[in-house]
Amino acid sequence: AASSSSTIAILIHLLFCFNALLLQCSLSRGITLESVRDFLTREEDTIVFSLIERAKYPYNSPLYNPSSCLKVDKWFGNSCSLVELFVRDSERVQAKIGSYQNPEEVPFFPEDLTWPVVPPYNFSKVLYPAAASVNVSDTIWSVYFKELLPQFTVEGVDGNFASTAASDLACLQALSRRIHYGRFVAEVKFRDSPQDYIPAIRAKDRDALMKLVTSESQEEIVKKRVEEKAAVFGQDVTLDRPADTGDSNSSRAAYKVDPSVVYRLYGDWVIPLTKIVEIEYLLRRLD
Repeated sequence: AASSSSTIAILIHLLFCFNALLLQCSLSRGITLESVRDFLTREEDTIVFSLIERAKYPYNSPLYNPSSCLKVDKWFGNSCSLVELFVRDSERVQAKIGSYQNPEEVPFFPEDLTWPVVPPYNFSKVLYPAAASVNVSDTIWSVYFKELLPQFTVEGVDGNFASTAASDLACLQALSRRIHYGRFVAEVKFRDSPQDYIPAIRAKDRDALMKLVTSESQEEIVKKRVEEKAAVFGQDVTLDRPADTGDSNSSRAAYKVDPSVVYRLYGDWVIPLTKIVEIEYLLRRLD
């Protein structure tokens, strides 16, 4: 009798899991690999333009030094830099109008968010609930300020701290949106070929999952495309422009953001972090 009850319990559990999987598949029919790629391609434009906008201002180091605050902030004490204060306050305002109801948006400081004052919008339920919380915001924050920002801004202080912080926020959110979209990429890949992913997920084999989500040829296409976009979008346009002499050094000086920096941004950080998000999502996909 005990054995029979155990078997029934196992069958019920398997049926529950199967129904949950069917539900998620039915909810996610609206997303395809083509729509995912289209989103990621459009997001490239947003990232490049946000970098160009930030490059208008010098580094403005006081923004990133907690000692630059003139008084202790009532919420965060005296350990909060001006840019962190700006981002925290901005996210609280954005949360009020429902920004983070959208699963594509991931806040950097979720503990500070306020309740929305607008009715909830019925966003499509694409992500698998147990895996939707995958988050690499801390890494994005660290990489942006410590690695990326010094590469495309010039040294100096011009006092435009509010505009500079707003540009930083635009860059951070564009990068976060693109990288965390790896959850959607992983969902589509899993749904298209579950038989390829389930063994590696059950074995917790990160190396095998990394091979499954990696396409070096496609990654090179993406890196070259964003490099070209940075070159096209970031040129100074003049009506009396001299004929092209073929001197790449002279033309490079006119770029608002060096295209090679954007190439490295994707190669060193955006694509690798997106794949980390994909793998972490997939490891939770059968939970």
